Amino acid sequence: MTISVGLVGAGPWAEKVHAPALTAGPHTRLAGVWARRPEAAARLGAPVFERIEQLFDACEAVVFSVPPAVQAELGVMAAKAGKALLLEKPLAADLDGARRLADAAGEAGVVSQMCLTWRYSAAVRAFLARVSAIEPFGGHASSISGAMLGGDFASPWRLERGAILDVGPHMIDMLDAALGAVVGVRAHGNPTGWVGLLLEHETGAVSEASLCLSAPGRTPPSRVDVYGRLGGESVDRDSLGPDVFATMLAEFAEAVRTGGGHPLDAAHGLRLQGIIAAAEDQLG
Repeated sequence: MTISVGLVGAGPWAEKVHAPALTAGPHTRLAGVWARRPEAAARLGAPVFERIEQLFDACEAVVFSVPPAVQAELGVMAAKAGKALLLEKPLAADLDGARRLADAAGEAGVVSQMCLTWRYSAAVRAFLARVSAIEPFGGHASSISGAMLGGDFASPWRLERGAILDVGPHMIDMLDAALGAVVGVRAHGNPTGWVGLLLEHETGAVSEASLCLSAPGRTPPSRVDVYGRLGGESVDRDSLGPDVFATMLAEFAEAVRTGGGHPLDAAHGLRLQGIIAAAEDQLG
């Protein structure tokens, strides 16, 4: 059984990732696309809808590939229409928007799931299983690139808010999964330059994250290192493998079919947004 999915957005990520993955199946069928620019939507090989409400009528679930502020607004509309939600990170542009979206999903009782791609990797899941056996007490995550210096993903919201809102959710989520729920954050640096986070976990562990999207030249792959009383474990972005999006869509489709929840739901996205908001407040 496949689920019919509508795609909101037709930018580079929708064209390169979401539309091909949804079309490939076998758990999903791309029912159509709505985007601000119909000519871009037409390139995705699916019916194009003039009104987003028409897209909602044609599908049982919606995938978002739009800026965070837009996702927060349209995601509420989709939840109120009774549609399951596959949501990009971050959940919203700010904490209020994230709270409205998570509340709307909860009140409507619809399935929600975050596109935290690292967490759908078999290599990452094996890494987290190993970490649980080493009695971890600390770790470090880094995501350094030149994505803001040009190219398809140097978008206005990334240029304005920097790495903490873009790659911050991935790295905070990974440290959170490896070391226990984050209960405190201290931040320093420049939001559009280099940001350092010191995270405190409910287990008593402490970790750090280094984030930057404005580093020129060759940069190493994003990675996570965890240290414990019985050893250390590491994983990097090159280890994620090619099946991340297929796994994500398979789990989303299963949640939609059964009506069950997913641990990486909008409520989890809201918790990550709260950590980011606290860090941004300190950065000024």
